[in-house]
Amino acid sequence: MLRWTVHLEGGPRRVNHAAVAVGHKVYSFGGYCSGEDYETLRQIDVHVFNTVSLRWMKLPPVGTGEREDAPEVPYMRYGHTAVLVDDTIYVWGGRNDTEGACNVLYAFDINNHRWYTPKISGMVPGARDGHSACVLGKAMYIFGGYEQLADCFSNDIHKLDTTTMLWSLINAKGTPARWRDFHSATIIGTKMFVFGGRADRFGPFHSNNEIYCNKIKVFDTETNSWLNTPTAQLLPEGRRSHSAFAYNGELYIFGGYNARLDRHFNDLWKFNPEAFSWKKVEPKGKGPCPRRRQCCCMVGDRIILFGGTSPCPEQGMGDEFNLMDHSDLYILDFSPNLKTLCKLAVIQYNLKDLLLIDPYPSPLPHACTHTQTPPAVSGCVVSFVRS
Repeated sequence: MLRWTVHLEGGPRRVNHAAVAVGHKVYSFGGYCSGEDYETLRQIDVHVFNTVSLRWMKLPPVGTGEREDAPEVPYMRYGHTAVLVDDTIYVWGGRNDTEGACNVLYAFDINNHRWYTPKISGMVPGARDGHSACVLGKAMYIFGGYEQLADCFSNDIHKLDTTTMLWSLINAKGTPARWRDFHSATIIGTKMFVFGGRADRFGPFHSNNEIYCNKIKVFDTETNSWLNTPTAQLLPEGRRSHSAFAYNGELYIFGGYNARLDRHFNDLWKFNPEAFSWKKVEPKGKGPCPRRRQCCCMVGDRIILFGGTSPCPEQGMGDEFNLMDHSDLYILDFSPNLKTLCKLAVIQYNLKDLLLIDPYPSPLPHACTHTQTPPAVSGCVVSFVRS
C-alpha cells in the first residue's frame, strides 16, 4: 500500500541541492534559497535528517584556521551531484554565482565529517551543472549537464573508478541520448536509465528552442552501449528538474517542470524495464504540491523527499519569476506498518479522545505532522495515549 505518511515543515529551505542516504540518515549538501547571497564564497552547508527521530541538524562549518575558505572544502553551490561509495560521499560539479561551474571532486568522510580532495588522474569532465551522477559498484557515472567552457548541453558519459581515482570518457556505442541538463539517470541492475531533462531542438547549443523528451534512453554499462528500445504506449509529460529513484527493479519519477507547457508537476509514474511500459501511480495520503528541483532519497522502504520550488499560489502554476522555495519534507512509504496505519486512521477520522499532544517527540512519529526548524528544534507530535 503506497502512501504519503509524513509531512514536516521547518527544515532547511533549499533548491537545486544534492542529497544522499546513509543508513537511517539523509545528508543534504548546498543548494540555494531565493534572497540569499551566492556571490560571497563560503563553505557548502550540510544538513542531516534523522529518519527515526524526524529531526534536522545542521553540521558546524569545518575549521579552517584564519581563512574563510579552504581548497579541500567545496564552496556553496547548486546544480551539483552527490553519491555514496562505502563511507565516502563524493560531491561533484555545480555552480556558484561568483566562481561559475566547478569540476573539482570533493570527498566527505561520513565517519568524521571531514572534507578532502582526492588525488585524481585521467580525463576529468569539464565543469558543469545540471548533470546526473549514479553509482554502480565502485564506479560513479556522470552524464549530460550544461558545460560552462563549451557553453552547450552535453551527452557524454564520464566514469570515475573510485578504487583508482581514474576519470575516463566512455566511448559509447549506439545512438546516444540527446544533449540535455536537469534530467535523471538511475541505475537498475547494470543499466542506466535516462529520463527527461531540458534539451534544444537544434542540437547541443541553447537557442531558446527548448524541448522536453519523455522517452527513456538506456545505457548498458557492461557493453558501453546505448540500447535500441521500443517506445512505450503511455508516456508521462516531458520534464526537467524532477526526482527519480529505483524500487524493486522499477523506476519511479516525481514532479518536475516543463517550460513549453508552463507547468509544474506533482505526479508519480512507475516504469517497468521488462515490459518497457509506464503506469501512473496514485499513492494514498496527501503528497507534495507541484514542484521542481527537490531532492529525494530512499531509506529502506521509504522515500524521503524535501525542498524544491513552486509557483507562488497567487501567481498561478507556471510563472518562472514568482517562485516559492520550500522547507518541507514528505515521506512516501511503500510498506507502512500497522502502527503507522493506525495513527493515520486516528488523524483522518479526528478521534480526539484517543489523542494527546506530546511536548516531546514520540519515538514512533512516522505517521503524523511534526514541525521543527534545524538544528533539532522540536515541535509537537501527535501520538497515542499510553496506559
